[in-house]
Amino acid sequence: DLSGRPGLEWHVPFTAGQIGGFDTQLAHEFFQGFVNHAQLTLHIDNLKGTNAHHQCETIFKAFARALRMALAHDARSAGAIPSTKGIL
Repeated sequence: DLSGRPGLEWHVPFTAGQIGGFDTQLAHEFFQGFVNHAQLTLHIDNLKGTNAHHQCETIFKAFARALRMALAHDARSAGAIPSTKGIL
C-alpha cells in the first residue's frame, strides 16, 4: 500500500539463522528500513519452504515483482488517481 503510512507485517519463520555469512534477521531489517523510508505498508508471508536460502530468495523476488506491478503505469486509469480513497 503506497499510502504514506509505513508498516510491515512480517511472517517469515526462517529455518536457519544464517545463510552462509548472512544473518537472516537482516532481511527483516532491510524491509523495515525500506517501508519506513518509502512510507508504504508491506505484508510479507513465507507460506512454504524448508531451505533458508530459498526462503530469502523468494521473499526478495516476490517483493520486487509486486513493487514493479504497483508502480507500473496503467493506461486504463486515464489520468485518474489510482487509489480507493482518491489520494496518494
